[in-house]
Amino acid sequence: MGSVFLVTAAFLASAVEMVEALTIVLAVGVTRGWRSALAGTAVATLALAATVAGVGPALVRIPIDDLRLVVGVLLLVFGLQWLRKAILRASGHIALHDEDAVFRRELEGARAAGAVGRGGVDWYAFTIAFKGVFLEGLEVAFIVLTFGTAQGNIPLAAAGAAAAVVLVGVAGMLVHQPLSRVPENTLKFTVGVLLTTFGTFWSVEGTGTAWPGNDAALLGVLGYALAASLGLTMYMRYERRRLTAPAYLAGAGGSER
Repeated sequence: MGSVFLVTAAFLASAVEMVEALTIVLAVGVTRGWRSALAGTAVATLALAATVAGVGPALVRIPIDDLRLVVGVLLLVFGLQWLRKAILRASGHIALHDEDAVFRRELEGARAAGAVGRGGVDWYAFTIAFKGVFLEGLEVAFIVLTFGTAQGNIPLAAAGAAAAVVLVGVAGMLVHQPLSRVPENTLKFTVGVLLTTFGTFWSVEGTGTAWPGNDAALLGVLGYALAASLGLTMYMRYERRRLTAPAYLAGAGGSER
């Protein structure tokens, strides 16, 4: 049970981050040239691999209960942040994330930048691609390391993340445009629920308290997190519609007069 959730969470979280990284790489690749953009992507990938190789062994040496407590709290922070934004977007309080808009903004920035090539490398394209892939990849690395170490199975978490990276990368190469049709907010909502579930589960385990049914309790925690998040989304959507209804606004205007 825990293994299924582990792979699913690693896959979905990595897919979200890689869609955002792909958008940046595509923008600079199309406008500035693929050689430098792909070079920045490759160097960022190597830097991420070195980071994982350096941090991974240190995490393994931490006592498992202490690790699960720390990881659980961190995942709760990440998960609740993702959920907060996803709920606000789903309920209409803030605009949905638009990959097409991000792509256009990156295109404009790349076109506006002057010639910054040296030694056959366009350093603007290289730097933007490196930064996008490295920063988004750091979140993927964090999820893989924390999930995998706390669950005692880093290869399984890495397999889920790798599958997402390959899938998004192949899709990007085939369509050569941002994956704007991917329901990103739905993915972020799902990942937020999963991170919150694991964070709650491991935080409790880290205190030395055993869950009834062990890993099977994940289903109960997941169900509660999902129901609470959906309920809050519907309530906030209802409140937004109520507060923007003509009758309410007319009444509010009358009371002010």
